[in-house]
Amino acid sequence: MNTLWRTHFRGREPLVLGVLVSGSGTNLQAIIDEIDRGSLNAKIAVVVSNIASAKALDRARTAGIPTVVLDHKAFADRAAFDTKLVETLLAHHVTCVVFAGFMRIVTSVVLRAFPNRVVNIHPSLLPAFPGVNAQAQAVAYGARLSGCTVHFVDEGTDTGPIIAQRGVPVYDDDDEASLRERILRKEHALLPTVLQWIADGRIEIDTSGDGTRARVRLKPYS
Repeated sequence: MNTLWRTHFRGREPLVLGVLVSGSGTNLQAIIDEIDRGSLNAKIAVVVSNIASAKALDRARTAGIPTVVLDHKAFADRAAFDTKLVETLLAHHVTCVVFAGFMRIVTSVVLRAFPNRVVNIHPSLLPAFPGVNAQAQAVAYGARLSGCTVHFVDEGTDTGPIIAQRGVPVYDDDDEASLRERILRKEHALLPTVLQWIADGRIEIDTSGDGTRARVRLKPYS
C-alpha cells in the first residue's frame, strides 16, 4: 500500500477498514486503488467473505490484504455468524465496516459493535428498489433514472440512513447487465469518496426527525 499520503492526510490516523464481500469485489478493488493513489486515508485490515470462491478474495490476496472465510452455513443462526464476524473484525482492529457486495443481512450483534460505522453500497436510488436484483427491478418497472446509494446499515433491508447518492439514466434498450455496468462506474467513485468523508469526521446523523429514516449531514471541512 502507498504510504505517501497527501499533505491533507498527514498526522491523521487512517480509517481502519474491514471489508465484507460475497462476489467479484469490484468495489473492494476501487477502495484498494484509491488507497494506493493516496486519495483515501484508510487501510484495509481484513477482507471477510461468506463465500470461499468469491473473486474478491483473490483481489485482496493480490494486494497483500489478510482474508478470512466465514461460511454462514456452518453457523446455527445469524446471531452466531455475526458473533464470529465481530470477533474477526475486532481482532484486526477494524474501526469501520464496509459491505462491498456482501449478501447478508446482519443483526444487532454487528451494529452494536460498530455503531454508525457499518456502511453499504446499493445499486439503486434508495428507497427505490431495495433488496436483491435492484437493477432488474428498475428495468422491469420502467424507471427513467436509477443509480447507487451509500448508506449506514441498520437491521432492515437497505433502510439505514442515506449518506450519498449518484444517479444514472436508464435507456430504452437497457437490460439488467447494461444498467449494472453503468451504475457500477458510479459506485466505484462514490464509495471511496464517502469513506474519506468518514475518515475526515464529516458525517453526522440527525435522529431528530419524525421517526422515519434518519438524515445524514455532511459537515464542511474544518
